[in-house]
Amino acid sequence: MKTYPMSAADASWFHNDGPANLAVVMGVTLTKEPLDFERVRQVYSERLVTFERFRQRVVETGFPLPTPHWQDMPNFDIDQHLHHIGLPAPHNQAALVALVNDISSAPLDHSIPLWQTWVVDDVEGGSALIMRCHHCIADGTAMMIVLQRLYDPAPGAPPLQAPHPRGKRLAQADKGLLAPAINAVAGAARGALALGAGAGMLMGELLRKDDPPSPLKGEFAPAKRVAWSEPFPVSDIKAIGLRHGAKVNDVLVAAMTGALRTYLKGRGVDVNNTTLRAMVPVDLRPPERMGQLGNEFGLVVLDLAVTKARADQRIALTKARMDALKRSPEPLATRALLDLMGRLPKVLEDFSNDLFGRKASLVMTNVTGPREELYLAGAPIERMLAWAPHPGKQLGMAVSIFSYKGMAGLTVIGDAHLVPDPETITAEFNREFRKMLKTITTADAATGRSAQRKSPAKKAAASKTPAKKAPAKTVAPKTKATEKAATKVAPVKRPRAAERAAKAARK
Repeated sequence: MKTYPMSAADASWFHNDGPANLAVVMGVTLTKEPLDFERVRQVYSERLVTFERFRQRVVETGFPLPTPHWQDMPNFDIDQHLHHIGLPAPHNQAALVALVNDISSAPLDHSIPLWQTWVVDDVEGGSALIMRCHHCIADGTAMMIVLQRLYDPAPGAPPLQAPHPRGKRLAQADKGLLAPAINAVAGAARGALALGAGAGMLMGELLRKDDPPSPLKGEFAPAKRVAWSEPFPVSDIKAIGLRHGAKVNDVLVAAMTGALRTYLKGRGVDVNNTTLRAMVPVDLRPPERMGQLGNEFGLVVLDLAVTKARADQRIALTKARMDALKRSPEPLATRALLDLMGRLPKVLEDFSNDLFGRKASLVMTNVTGPREELYLAGAPIERMLAWAPHPGKQLGMAVSIFSYKGMAGLTVIGDAHLVPDPETITAEFNREFRKMLKTITTADAATGRSAQRKSPAKKAAASKTPAKKAPAKTVAPKTKATEKAATKVAPVKRPRAAERAAKAARK
């Protein structure tokens, strides 16, 4: 059977599975109308399998050190990956959460391609589609390409077109015998430049103190727990950001940080004197890789503003720290490090991941989903949810922000032993966001009332008809003498003829 080398970054993520924490991306699509399983199966059979990675399994081969390779699956059978089940009573969100908990806790079967999908009936009158995919196949940005292939912009319409690669790849520029070697050297050179640019900062991260002990650190259990927040209008998020000079991501991360502050405080952490860091992926997909699967991102470590009690302070500090990371070469350095680790034996990669992972306590990611309503097998999609993994042995939880159809929300997945109640975090996120929104709406209402109090006086003044002014006379400049004379009232003299006429009239 034919095999194909796996990229170093993808190999790194294949090896990133921990004993309990798996490097698996998961998504849930909710529809108000019931899904037709046979139509869904047809969509997957015609569209998903056009991505060769979904028809290939992973094998480790090579001498002297076996490395991960893609291998075409003999007798590929899509029915090994598609499942049709019903949601147990009472068929509500709590029942769906319990089902997703069970599914997310199970490892993938490595003897077949590393993905699974469930169509779930009886979900509050509609359906749910649950899909799991190993991170070595695709990162968050690449999974959006998969969704564009599976979902339609309208019932019966052709699927959305994935972004096309831009630019000319070196492999296309030179297809001679030396092309693979040139590509390898060029890739190594780019990695060396990236690593050199960010090496100092990356070394600084590695020399940092480890994130302190907290409920998010400790021994992991095999089981997972998931939760998701309410969806909030992106327009409201932008309104909050406008008031604080912040972006949408700044606002959402600050709200999430406020929720974590409350959660950790409730579990006994001195939140005013602690640190809490998140590992944040940064998309580095080059133009020539647009529209392709795989992993093309680096990582940065973000200090969350959990020590700040006020929401406005958290937004300001979050914005400052995220702005600094946007200018940082650290993502390029970690991307080069992932490439390097992907070429080494798993035992060395595990050591590196463990060392780097100790500097943070959770994973935090943000993916911008489709802005318009999409359809799956003819049914309109009401909501999309996504969970990033928190692989390895150090990161106890992952928080993901995902937007769809003008709404954005938060999902949490955590180790069942460390974070048995992620719904507490999402409930606090709901409360934090409402509090932020109430603050600006109250301020806007106060501004409106102030304007209304002033407006009647202005209208009354405007409604009076202005008196006609006499033509202006030229006035000589005043002097002290003229000002003094102006203060005396001069007697009015009448002509004598007028006085006599007045006396005659009185008689």
